Amino acid sequence: MCLFLQIFIMTDSILSKAATMEIPINSNGDSRTAEDDSLEQDLQQVMVSGPNLNETSIVSGGYGGAAEGIIPTSSIKDIRSKSRGITPSHSASSRIANQPGHYPAPSMHHSNSNPSMMSEDATRGVAVEKFDSVKKWSINTYKCTKQMFSERFGRGTKTVDLELEAQIDVLRETKMKYEQILRLARELTSHFYNMVQTQQALGDTFADLSQKSPELQDEFGYNAETQRLLSKNGETLLGAINFFVSSINTLVNKTMEDTLMTIKMYENARLEFDAYRTDLEEMSVGPRDAAAMVRIEIAQQQYQIHKDKYERLHSDVSVKLKFLEENKVKVMHKQLLLFHNAVSAYFAGNQQQLEQTLRQFNVKLKPPGSDKPSWLEEQ
Repeated sequence: MCLFLQIFIMTDSILSKAATMEIPINSNGDSRTAEDDSLEQDLQQVMVSGPNLNETSIVSGGYGGAAEGIIPTSSIKDIRSKSRGITPSHSASSRIANQPGHYPAPSMHHSNSNPSMMSEDATRGVAVEKFDSVKKWSINTYKCTKQMFSERFGRGTKTVDLELEAQIDVLRETKMKYEQILRLARELTSHFYNMVQTQQALGDTFADLSQKSPELQDEFGYNAETQRLLSKNGETLLGAINFFVSSINTLVNKTMEDTLMTIKMYENARLEFDAYRTDLEEMSVGPRDAAAMVRIEIAQQQYQIHKDKYERLHSDVSVKLKFLEENKVKVMHKQLLLFHNAVSAYFAGNQQQLEQTLRQFNVKLKPPGSDKPSWLEEQ
């Protein structure tokens, strides 16, 4: 406690000197005097003999007026550096800072703000990019909507490829008819499956009655054998019909749908192309001042971009329609032949011909009871 009081008294006297003395400045800006040397020696003695002053604060007696109160210990370092020409950072050195010949040290705070400035610039860049994207989308949507209404009300012109449009119409009509075939084939499969299950149950009932009715044993036995044979052939025919349904489903909902998606992209590209073409034509008949020429040049660039996109998709649609037609003929030739031979063999009661038809078209049937879980799975 005595040591702390001693340090307080010595520091207080030092601060009294620092606050009241006047520092003369010569022509070269050298402000070091004998009093500064004495002040530095006193400070060094305090720093060596006293505790760590960086973690404490010293109460001043009010040397600098009412504005001064609790002075942080960093002000002691400012007083020490004052004698070397460095600007103090506290109000006790305000008189020194206002004297002529004093040059403050450069601030180093800009290095700490660089990361935040970089983050702010990056955020601003992302925002500008999003704004430009929304702006382009809005302009494109406006032009396409305007073109669509102009075509619908007969005021705008439309780029039409009559041959390609006819092929597209045929494809859409064909897809609707094939979807109807697919729906009916699925209904046939469902009904026929129920019939096969009924025949199987009827055959089991006949067989059971054949064992319990000795007087009608032969009659029940014949019917039981017939229903079991029909049930077995029905399962074979169901395999053929299921293969037919699966192939038609792939053709309609994958191959045709993929081509129709490309057609939809082509139609959107055609609408954009006509919208920018109309925009360019309207600008071309207007005034030709400097600003208008800049807008016309930009419109010409956009027109060329959408023209290239339209022509590329036009070519893609033509190629896909050609390949789709070839694939459709190949698939349907095989599936229609399979369906005809399988149904004819079944209703003719030709079991051998029915099985041969399935082998011819590589239709694999599930073995009887394969849908039921094994006894290990049931445990």
